[in-house]
Amino acid sequence: MAESVARRPAAGCPVFLLTFVSTLLLQRGAADGTGAAEPPHRRFEYKYSFKGPHLSQSDGNIPFWVHTGNAIPSADQVRITPSLRSQKGSVWTKNRVSFEHWEAEVTFRVSGRGRMGADGLAVWFTADQGLDGPVYGAADQWNGVGIFFDSFDNDGKKNNPAIIVVGNNGQLVYDHQNDGTTQSLGTCLRDFRNKPYPVRAKITYYRKTLTVMINNGFTPDKDDYEFCTKVDNMVIPDEGFFGISAATGGLADDHDVLSFLLFRLTEPGQQPPPPESEIPKEEQEKYQEEFQNFQQELDKKKEEFQKEHPAVQGQPIEDLFESVNDREIRQVFEGQNRIHLEIKQLHRQLAMILDEQRRYVSVITDEIAKKDASAGTGQLDAAGQQQLGSVLGTQQEVIRTLNELRNSLSESLRRVGSVQQQDTAGGAGAYETIQHFNDIKEHLHSVRRDVEHLVKRNAQNPAEKAVKCPDVPPMPACLSTVHFIIFIVVQSVLFFCYIMYKSQQEAAAKKFF
Repeated sequence: MAESVARRPAAGCPVFLLTFVSTLLLQRGAADGTGAAEPPHRRFEYKYSFKGPHLSQSDGNIPFWVHTGNAIPSADQVRITPSLRSQKGSVWTKNRVSFEHWEAEVTFRVSGRGRMGADGLAVWFTADQGLDGPVYGAADQWNGVGIFFDSFDNDGKKNNPAIIVVGNNGQLVYDHQNDGTTQSLGTCLRDFRNKPYPVRAKITYYRKTLTVMINNGFTPDKDDYEFCTKVDNMVIPDEGFFGISAATGGLADDHDVLSFLLFRLTEPGQQPPPPESEIPKEEQEKYQEEFQNFQQELDKKKEEFQKEHPAVQGQPIEDLFESVNDREIRQVFEGQNRIHLEIKQLHRQLAMILDEQRRYVSVITDEIAKKDASAGTGQLDAAGQQQLGSVLGTQQEVIRTLNELRNSLSESLRRVGSVQQQDTAGGAGAYETIQHFNDIKEHLHSVRRDVEHLVKRNAQNPAEKAVKCPDVPPMPACLSTVHFIIFIVVQSVLFFCYIMYKSQQEAAAKKFF
């Protein structure tokens, strides 16, 4: 009995040790921040941000920002410096920022015609506004941090373009000759010049850690960031100004900033202050009054619109606008209508050709009839018979070409008609297409009857073969038989090519529907 009592504490030792170790690991994880996997709360701060499309006001200023030097604000972007030599410019927030944690997203474009550019662009958070100075267009000996996008290799070590993080307590002078490498807290080599898409930089200051993420500008994906550098135990002023500056030297680039978005970060578990607490009560009352006036004016306009348009009362507002599917269907119908109009134009041209052919055959028939009546029962000579055979052969060639043209045209009309019958309820377009096809077929049949009548007439009177063939009536000087045949062949080839091209376009379009 004593033995079992003595062993009981020994058996409980492993359990006690496991519990102690687990508690110790959990406490260490909480102290190191590994337990804080939950991301911080982000709140957009519009008073410290800008972006297009209505970036600048009518007077050329940016709301809540001030620009100096050669900076040029526009509706879509701010050109910090143009691609001219020895230019400086910057933009700074008007109000101080007093956030403990923050995150800034900068979208910019650095472009130039040369293989190398200068000098670069900088993003600042400093205790005072560095409106002008020698460090990328901003003041030196700043109190805060600067993230430099350096595009010119001053030290000749071939380590540019690069992104450099430099901190300053207001006493250091920036080392231009060495590109700030002797003072940098973190750096990474990234080429940000002449990219197909704008370059994006995400700068995060959270729990005294500064992190720089970069989007290289090779993809339109806005969230495709990659790690650049990280600085731990970073101490910056509690209050300060955000700014963006740029400068050019002997070489020059366009430094354009498309947007600067600032977010306030709040640790998990801490409720961020409500936006109403940051706005004075007088401004809140003013905004509330303006909103009520706007709401009343909007209600009046709605009532006036309903009175003027009683037919749309009770109709959802979404029905008044065109949806994506409706727009795609409308574009398909517009394309079909254009194809149909082009086929109608070809039909008119073909009708003109057939009329000329009909007149030509009628003239030959009339001349042969006159010669037969005057010559009696004479016989054609060999030369006349050969000329008549060549004329008939030419007519048969023309008829064969027109038949091929008719088949191709009928196939195109059949396709257009089938598509319109599938997509439309009335089928009026298909009926019109079939009617045009019937007209073309009727003209072709009339030409064939005339030619066959001419052939039969010469075949029924073999005795007349010896009769001298009458002279071919003179054609107009502007058009000969050879020219006419060449015109028919060239136009037929062009029409076949057009039909094949339209068929390929239609087949390619069907892949998307």
